[in-house]
Amino acid sequence: MPTPTKKRRRTKEERPGARKKAPHPIVGKEFNYVLQLTAEDTARLARYRDVLAQGAAGFAETTYNYLFDNPDIADVMYAYERQGGNIGELVRGHLQHQLDLLSGEIDDKATARSEELGRSHFRLGVKPVWSIGAYRLFLEHLQGLIATNPQIAHDDRDALESALVKMVFRDLAITSEAYWRAAVEQLTDQRDELGFEQNLAGELLSNIPQLLWTVDIESNRISYASPGTRAFCTEPLDAPIPCLYRIPGSERQRVLTAWQQVIDGESVQLEVRLAPQEDGDRWFRMAFYPMANRRGRVLRVHCMMEDVTELHSDRERLEQLSTQDEVTGLPNRTLWYDRLGSALAVARRNPGASVAVMVLDINQFKMYNDSLGHQAGDQLLSQIGQRLQKVLRDTDTLARLGGDEFGIVLPMVQDAEKAAERVVREVITSLAAPFSYQKKDLCLSTTIGIAVYPQHGEEAHTLASHADSAMYRAKWNTVPYLFYESESAESASEHLQFSGQLHGALERQEFELYYQPKVDLASGQICGAEALLRWKHPQQGLVLPKRFIPVAEQLGMISPITDWVLHTALEQSKHWSANSAPMSISINVSARSFQSPGLVGRIAKALRRAGVKGSHLEVEITEGTLMADLEEAARTLSKLNELGVSIAIDDFGTGYSSLSYLKSLPIDTLKIDQSFLQGMANNPKDVAIVRSIIELGHNLDCKVVAEGVEGEAVRQQLQELGCDLVQGFHISEPLPDAVFREWLSHLPH
Repeated sequence: MPTPTKKRRRTKEERPGARKKAPHPIVGKEFNYVLQLTAEDTARLARYRDVLAQGAAGFAETTYNYLFDNPDIADVMYAYERQGGNIGELVRGHLQHQLDLLSGEIDDKATARSEELGRSHFRLGVKPVWSIGAYRLFLEHLQGLIATNPQIAHDDRDALESALVKMVFRDLAITSEAYWRAAVEQLTDQRDELGFEQNLAGELLSNIPQLLWTVDIESNRISYASPGTRAFCTEPLDAPIPCLYRIPGSERQRVLTAWQQVIDGESVQLEVRLAPQEDGDRWFRMAFYPMANRRGRVLRVHCMMEDVTELHSDRERLEQLSTQDEVTGLPNRTLWYDRLGSALAVARRNPGASVAVMVLDINQFKMYNDSLGHQAGDQLLSQIGQRLQKVLRDTDTLARLGGDEFGIVLPMVQDAEKAAERVVREVITSLAAPFSYQKKDLCLSTTIGIAVYPQHGEEAHTLASHADSAMYRAKWNTVPYLFYESESAESASEHLQFSGQLHGALERQEFELYYQPKVDLASGQICGAEALLRWKHPQQGLVLPKRFIPVAEQLGMISPITDWVLHTALEQSKHWSANSAPMSISINVSARSFQSPGLVGRIAKALRRAGVKGSHLEVEITEGTLMADLEEAARTLSKLNELGVSIAIDDFGTGYSSLSYLKSLPIDTLKIDQSFLQGMANNPKDVAIVRSIIELGHNLDCKVVAEGVEGEAVRQQLQELGCDLVQGFHISEPLPDAVFREWLSHLPH
């Protein structure tokens, strides 16, 4: 009969080298004698076996109902099924065993089968009382057959029923005996295991360096002391503290005070010095753990004492080094906070003075540290510290806060924001040149968060926290630095709200794409469009991506949203045409989506599904996304290029790209950020920047697109400067698909 396999702990006898004694089998003859089960009985059963086996199917159904009508038995059956067992086979096997009893076999093999059934009941958790119920049903069923079946001779019925009862009692007695034998064997195994573990515990306590003892509070006696404690204290063990005489008087009072706290129910730890020994003073840590009854009265105290001399010495050494970072030699976080606190105290005494607090994170450090090893990482950190130190004043504080984070304090500045921006530019410039490790050039960039006293806070930890928050916000927005904004608290509340509402937005079809056309300045023709995602929020209307994409990235939902944008934009755009020519479509890919390992495969799948070529699609990424992991970005861009997909760098000019790497990447388009266009009419510097970007793009063999064009004068300036394409409200605001198709149909041919 099938039975589940259950794991149990190995007993002492089952350990390597030990032999477990096999249990003595049950002797069936004893049961035969007690029940007066004779050869005539077994012969009579065998003679009517086939007759009695009639109606077994109906009895099986009765057995099923009995099993599952009892909740306790049903629970056992379902547990058996969850472990991989088949309930049907189990019940049929038990029924077959009962039918086999009708053969009248009472030899050793039959006895062994009954014994195994009892043991399997124990393993399954089938109680003997449940078996009694099953055998009662079996007897009732057969007694009905004996009384009514015409194939059974009238004179044999009483004798046959007597033989049947004896046989059932015999089987029930053997299975019950086997059940209880299995239970006793398990208890024996557990007892042996417990004894083995107690011996192990004794061996462990004999060899651990800690001294352990237990004090009985009622009798004020030491009720247990570990072998180590007895060996350490050569004098008799006096309660409550052994070896108290070896603790100097000044320390002894501290120990006794601590003991009084323990009596009051508190756990206490303290370090004490023991009297000089051959190797000098030794320091020990004492720990007392009171055990109280339900009323809170302490009955026992478990005590431990361990030698912490080396730890004490190390702590003293660490206290000496507690203000200095071991890798860079710079101040550490503790000293940085101390200097920040001092700077704030001075600023409070000088009206109009400000303090700027900056937190820097090195973007590519983890990649180099993981790939080249910690030695390379330590050298990089040291070189970074040296470069940063050169751009700061002697009065400024540069510290390594931990990992790849650095902190800067600019004390006593009159215009903190201008001073911080100047330092930021110098920091970014100082880190722009490649670092060197084993003749390899390693390129790094940084993300910086800035907070200013008193605008953003008046306490050191508040300002540091706000600078840290601004740094992470800059990371999310893939920009090199940001100042703390009090509005970010409102943004956090909005993020919390959006996080619950974004789930299911795709299924509810709440997203929609709007399209903004691009115009070729040379021909004046529409040559493409940029897909812009909008969330049709049930309460807030159209929500722009910058408000919900960071939330989607945090929730791990950005990949399915990106896939939806890809499929929708490609499917809708393949039906467009301007001047009888098909139009390409541009989509924005966020930093988290671009860094996703499966992006290229998903884009290829979307192109196949829409039935369009890769040349129909342009992917836009920001400079910050590109520079976050340049080597991995280069591999991704190369694979996209193989698909025929064009690459555009969005918001170009705001991300401090390394031009030496930019020239080697398969980039097709540079998009001038609209912030440079806003001042072109009045600011010659903005014109110079735009001209430089256009010339740079053409020298790199790239097309240049200006976005955010809102007036004819700017469009004409861009055309004169040689810009290739423009987009913006001057051409058209973003339009949903149906409106955009209508707009295209009204263009002059």
